[in-house]
Amino acid sequence: MTVYAIAQLKMTDRAAYDRYQARFFEVFRKFNGRLLAADEHPRVLESAWPHDKLVMMSFPDEAAFLDFSTSPDYEDISRDRKAGARATVLLVRGFAPA
Repeated sequence: MTVYAIAQLKMTDRAAYDRYQARFFEVFRKFNGRLLAADEHPRVLESAWPHDKLVMMSFPDEAAFLDFSTSPDYEDISRDRKAGARATVLLVRGFAPA
């Protein structure tokens, strides 16, 4: 079943985050993921949103996401992501109508 990874980011060190972002696609493209959205200025329609960026990706299944997120290549670049932004990351299962 398709899963969606949703990251809400609050920047803490833009230079570190930019280093992560510059290397992200070289790693991401190896894992059958699709980048669905990456927006630093989403339109907030309700309540307050205390973040600076939202990223949404899809993967064929949870195993594919875990292969990506625990790969040595991603772990290497994610040091800059963790240094550059506080993140809330959600993994959401897709909807399959009965």
